[in-house]
Amino acid sequence: MARKCFYSFHYIPDCQRAAQIRQIGSIEGNRPASDNDWETVTKGGEAAIKRWIANQMTGKSCTVILVGSGTANRKWINHEIVESWTAGMGVVGIYIHGIKNLAGETSTKGNNPFDYITHGTTQKKLSTIVKCYNPGGSTSKEKYAWISQHLANAVEEAIKIRKENP
Repeated sequence: MARKCFYSFHYIPDCQRAAQIRQIGSIEGNRPASDNDWETVTKGGEAAIKRWIANQMTGKSCTVILVGSGTANRKWINHEIVESWTAGMGVVGIYIHGIKNLAGETSTKGNNPFDYITHGTTQKKLSTIVKCYNPGGSTSKEKYAWISQHLANAVEEAIKIRKENP
């Protein structure tokens, strides 16, 4: 049975890349918010956004951060990482800069989002604990194939890492 995971990503410009990864099917993800749904949520302010995120994370065992060129150190990405870790969920990053969007464009590799989060107990950067994978291959198809082959294992490893790091 596929693990239930929460996907976190910078909506614009990475929603098309994220949609491709979410369709792999090796893990079960949260239902994507439509533009209209997200607009409604954001109109409710920070409390509404936090509530929506919390609801989306309910029943999930891992958060998968799909890392594009501008993902690292974004307010809500950081919030999702911290909330996931605090809830005892596994957390893993997968770089998606090499995946083409619908226009056939790739982007540049972004920074590791876990470099911006401090692990509470050790005060070390979370990036020293949490893995952020850069898929192998030189083409979009090769990177997608790598993600498809390794995503489920990366999630299992993230859950194990979290259990070993209170």
